[in-house]
Amino acid sequence: MNKNLLKHSFLVLILSLFAVQFTFAGPPFFTDDPQTVDFKHWEYYISSVNTFQANGSTGTLPHFEVNYGLVPNVQVHLLVPVNYSSSKTEGFTMGYANTEFGVKYRFVQETDNIPQIGTFPILQIPTLKNTTFGNGQLQLFIPLWAQKTWGKLTMYGGAGYWINPGVDNKNWIFTGLETQYDISPLITLGSEIYYHTADAINSKSVGGFNVGGSVNLSVKTHIIFSTGHSLLNENYTSTYIGILWTI
Repeated sequence: MNKNLLKHSFLVLILSLFAVQFTFAGPPFFTDDPQTVDFKHWEYYISSVNTFQANGSTGTLPHFEVNYGLVPNVQVHLLVPVNYSSSKTEGFTMGYANTEFGVKYRFVQETDNIPQIGTFPILQIPTLKNTTFGNGQLQLFIPLWAQKTWGKLTMYGGAGYWINPGVDNKNWIFTGLETQYDISPLITLGSEIYYHTADAINSKSVGGFNVGGSVNLSVKTHIIFSTGHSLLNENYTSTYIGILWTI
């Protein structure tokens, strides 16, 4: 394998890593929370997540996400990504491989002294055969999330375990912590720090941070965004931009 092909393969590896991370994220961050969509209500997202490196970029253009409050404290989740990869040597590629389905369940309600706690199992389901953006294997993420609010300040985080079959793949652990503050009814700002173990035999653990938030144009319409950088073992910049409608 020549040097240029090695670089392109590495970019595709980074894409799959971050596509997975964002699929279980609490947009616009990698870290999620246990809060479910209200009973009989909907969330709709149209978003783009991107990872930029010296040799190119990868991400979604866009991905579509829907969440629905099926019963109190339970939401169902569907995410459909249009993936892309762009490099100086291989050019631009778009495609589709996996559909994401999940169920979030909040089993502890928040009180003055106790955080709300929940889980959000996620399935990455091979849908189209596309070796650029998927390996054709079913993947499963099993996390535990907690959240506590003090007035306008909210903190949430937790950890989860990815079952990641495939040639040279490894099961891996993700953990993250996010803090956010409601500046006003219009603006919420926050930041997170995250870490995950290696997800393949020849890869390394990765850590980083993101800062971002939301601009609340109305009760139902929100612009959400974040940007961040790696802190451990890799050198990349990540971004998220999207529109959220709540109904």
